[in-house]
Amino acid sequence: MNRLMLASELGKRVVVTLGGEAVAQIKDTVFDAGAGRITGFTLSGRGLLAGPLKKSLPFAAVHALGPAAVMIPSETVLEDRDAVVGSRDAGHGQVIGVPVLTDEGTEVGTVRDMVIAAGTDGRVVGFEIAANENLDPHKRRVFIPRGQTLAVSGQAVVVPARAGHFVADDLPSFEAQVEAFHADAGRAVPGTRTAGEGDLA
Repeated sequence: MNRLMLASELGKRVVVTLGGEAVAQIKDTVFDAGAGRITGFTLSGRGLLAGPLKKSLPFAAVHALGPAAVMIPSETVLEDRDAVVGSRDAGHGQVIGVPVLTDEGTEVGTVRDMVIAAGTDGRVVGFEIAANENLDPHKRRVFIPRGQTLAVSGQAVVVPARAGHFVADDLPSFEAQVEAFHADAGRAVPGTRTAGEGDLA
């Protein structure tokens, strides 16, 4: 799997062309709940007094996500803000702070951030959550994978109950847990449960 990163890490990152011109900075991340991926970014100008730009950056136009900048081929890939934000399923910010429920109806925490796989089409592979006692008796911040289908609304994020067996305390170890989670899903027989599945330890 490609390197994982938090969506919040992209905030205020400089947008730079391959020619070395800094053209903007990331303002907000646009999340399409139906597709389960980041679709783009709203932008602001550079500097303390710069405001929002009328142009936005579609994720498909990103050349690379670096540690300090988002690289794009040229400024021509920027689109009108409404083209990126205007989808009725897309939005920015409404996922943070919502409850996380299992598909068996147990609340396990609240969303703190989204985890994306860098180098992909912006696919969200999981969430950083503030866990409650149903998932973690210590109520720590943990990372939990999402299922193949992502149920997200302004009221809740729904994950498979078995995802609770694949949580991690940090992003490097979460990468392995996501791989194990998907490998385990491939072994599961539809309509059956493995021993202990649904019991969130």
